[in-house]
Amino acid sequence: MAGETIITVVGNLTADPELRYTQNGLPVANFTIASTPRTFDRQANEWKDGEALFLRASVWREFAEHVAGSLTKGSRVIATGRLKQRSYQDREGQNRTAIELEVDEIGPSLRYATAQVTRAASSGGAGGGFSGGGGQSRPQQQVSEEPWSTPGSSSGGDGWAAPGAYGDDTPF
Repeated sequence: MAGETIITVVGNLTADPELRYTQNGLPVANFTIASTPRTFDRQANEWKDGEALFLRASVWREFAEHVAGSLTKGSRVIATGRLKQRSYQDREGQNRTAIELEVDEIGPSLRYATAQVTRAASSGGAGGGFSGGGGQSRPQQQVSEEPWSTPGSSSGGDGWAAPGAYGDDTPF
């Protein structure tokens, strides 16, 4: 949609994503990303942390279940999405405004960790899941047959791992 504010945030999750379901049974995961800028102080010859930004974020539907099943507290993530502003009244009747990130894409940062990607079984939508990130993996259901394999190919074996299935010659 035109006019939306799209941002990318790199930071760490402050807690495990909280997975809930609406009254209609729609999954939603909420979490907070803490992003802290660092600058090098030449006079002190050391890195100094700036003031942290704590950004509430949410994901919906099957995406929410993938996030809740893959990410944990402390995971360093890269998230991109749309900033949403919401106005409400608190318990004392004061008008408040909250700015939240409606996540379009999120994944682990591989700067200080590794991750193992596992394609998630889906009910029709495109996507995939990941696990990992500093040993914080959670098991995910694996797809029994890869949808991108060629028809008639063996789904049980890895064609690239077969000895002699490839040569050392340049393919062009």
